[in-house]
Amino acid sequence: MQPVAPGTRAAPELPTLTLTPALPYVHTVNVLSNGFITVAHAILTLNAAQHPQARTLAETAVQRVFAARPDLTEVDVSVYDAGSYGGFGGPLPLLTASVPRARLTDFQTWAAGHGAYERAWVNPGPAAVAPRPADRVRETTPTLTTDPAAPLTAQNRARLRDTTAQVAGGEHGGLLYRARRGTTDLAALTFDDAPHPLFEPLLLDLLRRSGAHATFFVIGRNAQAYPYFVRDMAAQGHEVGNHTYHHVRLPPLSPAAVQDELQSTDALLRDLTGKPVRYFRPPGGEYTPATLQAARDAGLTTVFWTDDPGDFQNPGDTVLERRYRAHLHAGGIVLLHDNAPQMLDVLRDFLRYARQEGVALTTVGGLPK
Repeated sequence: MQPVAPGTRAAPELPTLTLTPALPYVHTVNVLSNGFITVAHAILTLNAAQHPQARTLAETAVQRVFAARPDLTEVDVSVYDAGSYGGFGGPLPLLTASVPRARLTDFQTWAAGHGAYERAWVNPGPAAVAPRPADRVRETTPTLTTDPAAPLTAQNRARLRDTTAQVAGGEHGGLLYRARRGTTDLAALTFDDAPHPLFEPLLLDLLRRSGAHATFFVIGRNAQAYPYFVRDMAAQGHEVGNHTYHHVRLPPLSPAAVQDELQSTDALLRDLTGKPVRYFRPPGGEYTPATLQAARDAGLTTVFWTDDPGDFQNPGDTVLERRYRAHLHAGGIVLLHDNAPQMLDVLRDFLRYARQEGVALTTVGGLPK
């Protein structure tokens, strides 16, 4: 369960597809378009007796969804245990797959037990999942004095690094709020909470069409269940950053638990992309000096933002457009969310607006520092 920011409205309901005749194990089928392609995500819930048939049942559901909507470019499927299903963010699925229409035959062959299919993931069991952080010993946030005559303690050095990073721009002491001052035509585009099986192919398609690149701050458990989308990000020139394994608020955790959240995600992302992870964003932007130190110890730069239109609060498309137009500027860092429906509604216009303003959207790593 995640904290809800004040003023957050209920997200608009996603369009659904009803199969006729129904498949009793199909929980929901959501369908969404980005204006160019249309994608479906089928959620299946199986009882224990059906678990051995997960591949076959998933193949049947995918084929039926494609047949019901001839305009679909891709069907993604997530197969859960019915007894423990807790929605996206709950216990991991038993099986997931991404099936572009052009790969349906390959998926069917794999589901029948023949060959490999690289756009599927089968849960190997509890050993594959990082343990939840049970050690929730709250850290006491030090009081950071602003008295200029005070001794330069470790806490005051931390405040100095923070202030310098905000005012001067560029990376200072493992912190990054914006590009180096004087940056004229670049801004970083970032997405938190990736990857999501319905939104990811639509988002990546829009970025590909626009020629923009972004940094995706990935939740480890999502990368675990949908590894092919993380590989897609890297293959398409995007940057993959660390957003913790469980998307937990870090200040209540002990240093050891914070370290586990960062290290388990780093290891997973390195394995998937073949590249070291350079950047970290704390969930909710919440941190303590100890949190920042844990990131530095892991070799990570902690990245914040200058432009947050609040897409996760569902304020409406008009409000989002007004906010990002007001705050987009060269040298800035834009914060959007991978799984926010209204983000997808306005992203196409946002990408067009950035081009009109002469601001090239790039990765965090692409900013002058």
